[in-house]
Amino acid sequence: MNNMPDEATNEYLEDVISDGRLTEPSDGKKYRLREAILYSEKLGRPLTDEEMALFEVR
Repeated sequence: MNNMPDEATNEYLEDVISDGRLTEPSDGKKYRLREAILYSEKLGRPLTDEEMALFEVR
């Protein structure tokens, strides 16, 4: 059985994943992530950019 992707799949992936990254690039800032995650879980939703700024290490 051949599990290798075909040419169409390769072309599709090249279009979708143009630079090979699987996540967003870092913004260069550092955060107290454990605290931010706990706060997010308490709220029951992802944090906004303004809320994440509260957990930025300065």
